[in-house]
Amino acid sequence: MTQRERQLLNWIKENPLISQQELAEKAGITRSSVAVHISNLMKKGCIAGKGYIVRTAPYAAVVGGVNMDIGGWPSETPVAHDSNPGRVRMSLGGVGRNIAHNMALLGLDVRLLTVFGDDLNAQKIAASCAELGIDISHSPFLPDEHTSTYLFINDERGDMSLAVNDMDIYRRLTPQFLAQRQKLLDGAQVVAADTNPPAETLRYLADHCTAPIFCDPVSTVKAEKLRPILGKLHTLKPNRIEAELLSGVKIRDKKSLRLAAERLLETGLRRVFISLGNDGVFAADHERAIHLPVIPGTMVNTTGCGDAFMAAIIYAYLRGTDLANTARMGLAAASIAMESDETINPAMREDELLRRVETVKML
Repeated sequence: MTQRERQLLNWIKENPLISQQELAEKAGITRSSVAVHISNLMKKGCIAGKGYIVRTAPYAAVVGGVNMDIGGWPSETPVAHDSNPGRVRMSLGGVGRNIAHNMALLGLDVRLLTVFGDDLNAQKIAASCAELGIDISHSPFLPDEHTSTYLFINDERGDMSLAVNDMDIYRRLTPQFLAQRQKLLDGAQVVAADTNPPAETLRYLADHCTAPIFCDPVSTVKAEKLRPILGKLHTLKPNRIEAELLSGVKIRDKKSLRLAAERLLETGLRRVFISLGNDGVFAADHERAIHLPVIPGTMVNTTGCGDAFMAAIIYAYLRGTDLANTARMGLAAASIAMESDETINPAMREDELLRRVETVKML
C-alpha cells in the first residue's frame, strides 16, 4: 500500500461517507486520481465495496523516536581541535523507527507515531517509510522544528569518542498528541514504545492504551521514565544495566538475575526479556523463566540487535508464541541484524527468522 493510499484510507475510516471530491480537496489532487486510488484499495481488499466499507487488518503501532544518524570515523588517531581525514556517513535511526523498520521487514502492518521537523532529513525518513509500507500519516511535520539528529565521532579503534544528540523535538510528543490519535491506538493489536517521549506522555499511554504495550528502556537515564508505570506494561526489554536500575537488584550471577526478573514482574509487568549481550537473554513471565544463549552468526555490527529483538518478540506475540520460542525469535532476529554493517539488515525476513529458530531448536 502506498503512502497516498494509506492517507486516503485513514480519512475514509474517519468518515466513511466522505465524497471523492472531498478526498481530492484534502489531498490536493484531482478527483480522478482519488478514484484510481480507491479502485486500487478495493483491489487490495482494503475497501469492501460502495459506501467505503473498510476492512481493518491487524496492525501494530509504534510510539517513539526517529533520528538522522551522522557518524564520523577518522582514518588515524584523531587530533583534537583540528580537521581529521576519515569517513562520514548518514543513516536513518531512532529506536522507534528501527523497531518499525524491522517489523515491516517481517511482514507486519505498522503505524508509526512520531514527530518530524520541516527539513531534508524528515523527507529522507518519510521516503524510506513509504518504501517500507510504514504508515506515518498520523505523524506531523512541524514547520518550526528540526528532525531529531544524532551526531557521533569514533576514534581510530571504532569506539565512540564524542556524541551530540539534538532531540528537543520530542517535547512535542505530548499526552495531547496521543489523545488526538486515541482511535488509532485503540485499534492496534500491540503498541511498541521507546522512552524518547516525555515521561508524562508515557504515563498517558500506559493509562489510556487498551492494547498490550511493549517497551524498550533505551538507556539508563531514559529508563527512569518507566519506573512509575512498569506495572501497566505488558513486556519490557531491558539490558542488564537497565534491569538492575529498574529492579534495584545488582546482577552478579544466575540467582541475582532471576531475582531481578522477579522484582520487575512483581510490579505487575507481564513479561521481561533481559538482554545479556554475549550471554544471551533471560526471559521470564509469571509462570516460568528461561536463560537462552545467543544464536551463532557472523558478527559485523551489533548496533541494531536490540531493535531487531524487540521487533521479533512483537511478531512472536502476534503469532501467539510461547515464552521460550518468543525469546528464540528475538535471538534469531538479533543474529540476523548483527550480520550487516547497516543498523537494519535488509536480509531480515520472516522465512529466515523462522528458519534460524527451527535450526536452534534441533540442536
